[in-house]
Order: sequence, then structure tokens, then C-alpha cells
Amino acid sequence: MTALALVTGASSGLGAAFAAELATRGRDLVLVARSGDRLDALAGRLRGEHGVAAHVLVQDLAEPDAARRIGAGLAERGLQVDLLVNNAGFGTCGRFEGIPGGRDREQLMVNVVAPVDLCHELLPGMLARGGGSILNIASTAAFQPAPYFAVYGASKAFMLDFSLALRQEYRGRGVRVTAVCPGPVETAFFDVIGTRKAAVTGAMTSPEHVVRASLRALDRDRAYVVPGLRNALGAHLTPTRPRGLIAAVAERVTRPVLDGAGRAA
Repeated sequence: MTALALVTGASSGLGAAFAAELATRGRDLVLVARSGDRLDALAGRLRGEHGVAAHVLVQDLAEPDAARRIGAGLAERGLQVDLLVNNAGFGTCGRFEGIPGGRDREQLMVNVVAPVDLCHELLPGMLARGGGSILNIASTAAFQPAPYFAVYGASKAFMLDFSLALRQEYRGRGVRVTAVCPGPVETAFFDVIGTRKAAVTGAMTSPEHVVRASLRALDRDRAYVVPGLRNALGAHLTPTRPRGLIAAVAERVTRPVLDGAGRAA
């Protein structure tokens, strides 16, 4: 049996950066995404450059039984995961009535249901072996309501609270849980969502910076991390109550996205 890290959404962006950084640390990998060709190319490169094992599991996380299929694939190969990186996710933006309901349903499956299901699938094995780690990728959008990103923001708030709750449950039982709340990151996220105006704070950071901050926080057993000083100040200094007023202020901040939201991605 081989212990290793499983990274979802590994074909590009943050997921590929997590895979590359973990490979430099000598970690064997399971790479999960829909894009088999890109996963195969990344796996081959990481094997050649770092001498690690890199397994590919092609899976659409929007499918209801995605985690079960991933678990079955791991069992067939005799693989045991000791680090789960729930990275896969995407967003929608614009006026709620203009976003197809099916697209938002897919978003919830990928951003919320699949990570929870994967924790159900993999966490019992970590407990049985006496240790493991979970990194859940949330967002600075988790800290306040996000008008015009209503479902995306709510999904990331869920991920932050879910992670903090799991952390408290498993402290002292050998499983560490850390949430990551990055601001805008220079990835294909903005191509998928349909506008770069979705980066409402304007400033972007690199995937590599977020990955290094995330793994450093996990190494230190931190509950959560907000990479970047500007993002951290915004997350921690912005008032959270009264909630209605905060939502109204947030609407003024996010409103410019409507100028660029030509399609609901």
C-alpha cells in the first residue's frame, strides 16, 4: 500500500501548482480532473522531473457518485491517501435570474458536495491509519455575502465553516484540517466565469504563492489561511454585522461585475 496526496482539479491552475509543489517535496500523487490528456501530460512531467509516482483518475466531480468512483479507483490500485487537497471548483456571476439553474447546480456539486463526499470517502481510512491531512480551498468570498456571486460565495462560506468544524472534531485524533481562503488568483477561473471583472479587488496573486502559503499553513497546523497581506486585512478587518448592511456594502463592491458578465459560465 502506498500513502500519497490526492489533488482535485489538478489539470490546471491551483491544482497543477499543488501537484508540482508536492512533487518537489517527494510526495506521490493522485491527480483528479475531467481532462485526461492534460492530467497525463502533467503526470508524465512530474514523474520525469521529480521521480514520484503520479496516478491519473479522470472524473467529473459534478457527477453524483464522483467520490465513490474515486474511492473505487484508489482501492483497485491499492492506494491509500494521507493528504486530500479539495481544490476543484468554479464560479458563476451575474444576476441570479440570468444564471442557468443547471449551471449553479453543477457548481454546488463541484464546490460543496464532492469535497464533502471525498472527506467521507477518505477520512475514515486516515483515522484507521492514525493520521492524515485535508486542505479545503475556500476563498475570501467566504467572509461576507457576495451579491452577483450568490451561489459561489455561499459555497465558499460553506467550505470554510465545514473545514473549521472538521478541524475541531479531529483535533487530537491524528487528522489535520486547514482551509485556504485566497483572493483572486491568476488562473483560468476568470475565463470560465466569463469576465476578469470578477476579480473585484483588482489585485491578483500567482498560484505558486497560494500553494506555498497553503502548505506552510498545513505544516503549522493552522485552522485557515488567507494568503497575501491585503487579502488577510480585508478578511479580518471588514465588519461582519449587521449582516444586512454588510450585504448592501458588498453589493456596491461587486456591482461592476455586471458590466462584464456577458455569460453565466
